[in-house]
Amino acid sequence: MKKISLLVTALALAGACGAASAENVSMSFLSVDGVGKSAGSISVKDTKEGLQFTPNLKGLPPGEHGFHVHEKGACGPGMVNDQMAPGGAAGGHLDPKGTKAHKGPMAADGHQGDLPFIVVGADGSAKTAVVAPHLKLADVKGHALMVHVGGDNYSDTPKPLGGGGGRLVCGVVK
Repeated sequence: MKKISLLVTALALAGACGAASAENVSMSFLSVDGVGKSAGSISVKDTKEGLQFTPNLKGLPPGEHGFHVHEKGACGPGMVNDQMAPGGAAGGHLDPKGTKAHKGPMAADGHQGDLPFIVVGADGSAKTAVVAPHLKLADVKGHALMVHVGGDNYSDTPKPLGGGGGRLVCGVVK
């Protein structure tokens, strides 16, 4: 009986360890009034290739959307460029090395929070997974995931931060 109890405990611990490498993040639409209705979720998990983000989003405008990890774990309104903005409480892109450079997810010498853009289909849904090769789940815990209004060119020119513009959808990785 003791062997069976040890086996059950070992299996439970193995399951708990496996669960620690994945997170499901609830995502919501943003406005200057605060966090609004649900936009779906994004599953985040560690893989051999890097951190995989699998969106299950709906109701977004079709096209490419900038996608980033932001420095704070909040999605409420806050000041951005001296103006109250949706999702401003999330702060800027995660940049713990202080690079101050938006170079995209493949660059090791830019914002750590730069992620591959998300593509939304004509039906307003996004379901295609993207991978950030330089991140692990532990790096993003306690930070906001942000989907921006526009696309992302992975550069600070001609517009800063890839030109993604306003903040559309946000969720916090627990």
